[in-house]
Amino acid sequence: MTDRSGQCMCGAVRFSIRDAGHDYGACHCRMCQQWAGSALLALTVPADSITWDGSEHIARFQSSAWAERAWCSTCGSGLWYRMTLDTAPDDYEIPIGLLDDANGMTMTREIFIDKKPDAFAFAGTRELLTEAQVMALYGITTEGA
Repeated sequence: MTDRSGQCMCGAVRFSIRDAGHDYGACHCRMCQQWAGSALLALTVPADSITWDGSEHIARFQSSAWAERAWCSTCGSGLWYRMTLDTAPDDYEIPIGLLDDANGMTMTREIFIDKKPDAFAFAGTRELLTEAQVMALYGITTEGA
């Protein structure tokens, strides 16, 4: 485990992560594609392991019935994806591009793999989960969403 830090593009929002893992994942869902402009490459961080500075510059949007996304209200950098279900882990998904140093990290999972555009692919092997598998894993139903 490694301590890591990062910030938005303008520096108005900074964060520190205690004992950050080295594994990250890619999400290919349509919302992540629209939000990130591609796949969202993100590090899972437990809420009690991250400290935020500049929280007055953080804006949030409930992007689905089960999750929110946040960004810097000054420069627009995406800061996190976070599930809001009571049954979900209390984790942040932090885009790895915000990290001051993302060296030494390994992509270990791709989710919503059946939504990935055929225009790109990542090298290597890792766990691949479809939309149905992800929804079942987190107990998400699309009824009423």
